[in-house]
Amino acid sequence: MTTVVERLRGDRPVFSVEFFPPRDAADEAVLWRSIRELEAFDPAYMSITYGAGGSSRDGTIRSIARVATETTLVPMAHLTAVNHSVAELRNVIGWYAAVGVRNVLALRGDPPGDPYGEWVPHPEGLNYAEELVTLVRSLGDFCVGVSAFPYGHPRSPDLDTDTTYLVRKLRAGADFAIAQLFFEAEDFLRLRDRVAGAGCDALLIPGVMPLTTPRTLHKTIELSGASAPDRLLRRLEPLAGDPRAFRAEGLDVVTELCERLIAEGVPDLHFYTFNRSKATRELVTRLGLLPARA
Repeated sequence: MTTVVERLRGDRPVFSVEFFPPRDAADEAVLWRSIRELEAFDPAYMSITYGAGGSSRDGTIRSIARVATETTLVPMAHLTAVNHSVAELRNVIGWYAAVGVRNVLALRGDPPGDPYGEWVPHPEGLNYAEELVTLVRSLGDFCVGVSAFPYGHPRSPDLDTDTTYLVRKLRAGADFAIAQLFFEAEDFLRLRDRVAGAGCDALLIPGVMPLTTPRTLHKTIELSGASAPDRLLRRLEPLAGDPRAFRAEGLDVVTELCERLIAEGVPDLHFYTFNRSKATRELVTRLGLLPARA
C-alpha cells in the first residue's frame, strides 16, 4: 500500500480530500458518488474522519475498507483517543492493518459534545496525541500524520507552547501534519516557519475548506478557533442572500488562497469536502492540479 509521504514526493503540487462517515444509506450513496467523482481526478490520498468518542468508528472502518479494496485511491484513516482504552485502540489499529490501510491520522480528539470542554482521558487510555503516534508506530509499518493549529490549539497558552507540542508529536514518529482551517496564507506560512525555527523539517500540509455557502464560512470560523479577517467578511457577507454570487466569490477567495500557498511551495492542498465533490473539482481544475489522464 502506498503511503501519503510517497504520494507527495513528486515535483509538482497535488491535492487530497477528506470525507466523513455516512450516517445512513442515503448518506452512503452521496459519499460514494463523491468518492467516485473525485477518484478520476487522482487525489494523492483521501481520508475519512472518526467521530467523537468513536461514535462513527464502525462507519469509518467500513468505508475505509471499501476504499482500500474497491478503488484506486490511497486511503488514510483517522483515529482518536477519545473514550478508548489502549486495548480498544490496538483493536482499531489492527482492523486498519487487516483491510490494508497503512496511513493513519493520529488525533487526541475533542471532548464529545464540546470541542472546548474539559479533556477527560479514558482511565485505561491515552492523554496525548504523541502517545497515540507512538502506539500506532509500534504496531506496524504505518505512515502517521497529526494535526497542527495555525492559531494554536484552544488549550495552548501561547503559540510557542503550541509549537513545542506539535514538534513533540512529529518527533514521536509522525511523518507529516495537516493544519486545521485558517483564513490567510500567511497564517499557515507562519506556522511552517515556527516549526522550522524549532529545528523540525517535517512535512506540513494546509487544510482548505471550499467556501460555497454562508454555512461553510461559519464552519471555517468555528473550526479555526479564530475570528475571520474583516477583509474576508467584507467580500462575502454582503452576498449571503444571493447563493450563486456567494458561491462564485467564495471560490475566488479560496482559489487566491491556494495559489499563494502553491507559490510558497506547499506539496499538497487538503480539501474538506463535506462529502460533496463539485467545489473541489472546480478548484482543482482552476489550480491546474489535474492529472495528465483526467
